Amino acid sequence: MERIKLLWDFRGPNAEPIAKHHAIHLKEFVVAEGLQNTLCNTQKMTEMYWIAYLVVDKAHMNDLRERLKPNRGQLYTE
Repeated sequence: MERIKLLWDFRGPNAEPIAKHHAIHLKEFVVAEGLQNTLCNTQKMTEMYWIAYLVVDKAHMNDLRERLKPNRGQLYTE
């Protein structure tokens, strides 16, 4: 099944702690909603640019996009 990586961008001197904090809330959301087959983490792009991401099955994309308001998304390949 195709999977989608939903991304939230954080920029500035506090980008790292904010992205990590956002990922905590994404993980709590996954547990509360009982979502399966997900990945959630952060990634450093530069010193001042971090992302938090959530990988979900494509079937959940539209619902989660409306509810979680990611900045963008892309196809996820392992």
